[in-house]
Amino acid sequence: MKKIIAILLAVVTLSTVAFAKAKLKVGVSMPTKDLQRWNQDGANMKAQLEKAGYQVDLQYAANDIPTQVSQIENMITSKCKVLVIASIDGSSLSNVLATAKKKKIPVIAYDRLIMDTDAVSYYATFDNYKVGTIQGDYLVDALNLKTRTKSDPVYMEFFTGDPGDNNINFFFGGAMDVLKPYMDKGVIVCRSGQTEKAQCATLNWSTEEAQKRMENLITSNKYGPKGTKLDAVYCSNDTTAIGVTNALLSAGYTAANFPIVTGQDCDVVSVKNMLKGTQAMSIFKDTRTLASKVVEMVDAILQGKKAPVNDTKTYNNNSKNPKDSKSFIPSYLCEPVFGTKDNYKALLIDSGYYTEAQLK
Repeated sequence: MKKIIAILLAVVTLSTVAFAKAKLKVGVSMPTKDLQRWNQDGANMKAQLEKAGYQVDLQYAANDIPTQVSQIENMITSKCKVLVIASIDGSSLSNVLATAKKKKIPVIAYDRLIMDTDAVSYYATFDNYKVGTIQGDYLVDALNLKTRTKSDPVYMEFFTGDPGDNNINFFFGGAMDVLKPYMDKGVIVCRSGQTEKAQCATLNWSTEEAQKRMENLITSNKYGPKGTKLDAVYCSNDTTAIGVTNALLSAGYTAANFPIVTGQDCDVVSVKNMLKGTQAMSIFKDTRTLASKVVEMVDAILQGKKAPVNDTKTYNNNSKNPKDSKSFIPSYLCEPVFGTKDNYKALLIDSGYYTEAQLK
């Protein structure tokens, strides 16, 4: 009899918890549907939060800042209990998030750190500095930089992402920390001289903007399979890499003589390009892993607990004293890995991230 009562109590407790969760709404704000990765991020998060028992208000902002602000305002008005936000521009949400803080709504910055506001409770992302160092290390190995001298240099150009995205400080910074010593020795030569972050930035991470800039670099430096030598193009992500690849193909390069092009996100187009031999690698950031971690964080917050974090010393969003260790945003950093045509099957197909049909 005691066992039956215990089971009944457990069932009642679980039912009560499920009912309580079902009344709680989580707002998820993604920057755009135009990029594959944000569609996957949003869908993964919505599915896992709903599986955990929460209502989800998922919105995409079409890469328009006023739209994202308006959507977040609506989430606050509709009484979302937690906001998960991947910002379009990390410095554009201060006012709307001041309202969230006033209403005691915790904010999790997702993938992109939200800047210049004290309303951010947590940050969930991948180790973005490591993304850059993995890309840099890949180029060091692929180009045999450790054994080369300035009498036998490699020729490289550089592309990174949107200047309003705080992540480029880590992607580009990590890569340049690896590559700059070789530049200083003359082992890497950038013919355009465009090696500063502002010179290499690509507005909105746009494929079209990256393609235009690469076309200009090809014209001004006479790059081509029968022209001036170009060994590699560092690209912080796949949308810029695709633009660069399009420009190089138009200039006459083929898989047989293609410069090494890096990337990030393992977007379908870029994985196909890797298989064709027109992109060398891409960083894989499994958004399912990040979504799972965000669900854990939301769960903890709504139970009145501290969310799980593994970094408290890296990310300061300019809202407090950068010399004060307590000013850093409690963060959870997932591990990135790199994919190539040699390991894509185990990394992407066998794991269920893509099907074979998607990559044909």
